Order: sequence, then C-alpha cells, then structure tokens
Amino acid sequence: MLIQEHVQPARDFLTAADIEFAAGDRLQGSEKMWGAASRALMAVAQRRGWQFGGHRQMQIAVNRLENEERLSGLRGGFQAAQLLHANFYHGFMEDFQIEESRALTRDFVGRILALMDTDTNTDG
Repeated sequence: MLIQEHVQPARDFLTAADIEFAAGDRLQGSEKMWGAASRALMAVAQRRGWQFGGHRQMQIAVNRLENEERLSGLRGGFQAAQLLHANFYHGFMEDFQIEESRALTRDFVGRILALMDTDTNTDG
C-alpha cells in the first residue's frame, strides 16, 4: 500500500468524525477519530520502515516518534485515540471525555501528518 493511501484517509476520517458527532452519533464519531489517528501513524511508520500492523506495534512507533523527534505529548494523543476506539465498542465515555479526547486526537493527527512533510525518506 502506498503511503498516500494512509494520509488521505486520515484526513477524511477527521472530517467524517466531525459529521458523525454533529449528527449525534458518538460511537461512529469515536471510531472515525481512531481511524484518523491510526492511519496517520501508519503513514509515518510505513515511510520509516517500521512495523505497524497491530496496536502494540503502533504503540512502539508512537514511543519511538516521541523520543526520536522530541515531540512531547504524542503518547497522550495516541492514548486518547485508543480510548475513542474502545468507546466505539463499549460506549462508556461521557461528553466531556469525548471532547477532550477528540481535541487530543486531532492534535496527534496533525502533528503526525506534519512529520510527513518534513520526513526525508522516500515514498513507498
């Protein structure tokens, strides 16, 4: 899969999440936020030649990015996205938790996608 095939869906999922939340669908909105975060992370991991097929591998990639790029707060953004993913299945989050997690996840996605602009590795 080409890297761009992760980048555009990440952006599209953010837009779709906003639409779902505006329509009152907290579960679908939560899952779309997770989709945005995971696809953005997949793009960077793929570009750098890292594994990204499962949650554990993605967590390792986030830790690596935070350390290598000195980007504090990436772990928290990814954890917020994971909470939203779990919320899709269990519907346990209150409105204030969703809003906080949405903001953290949106920031995470923006910061990850910004790395795509500065990364000097070749596209795959």
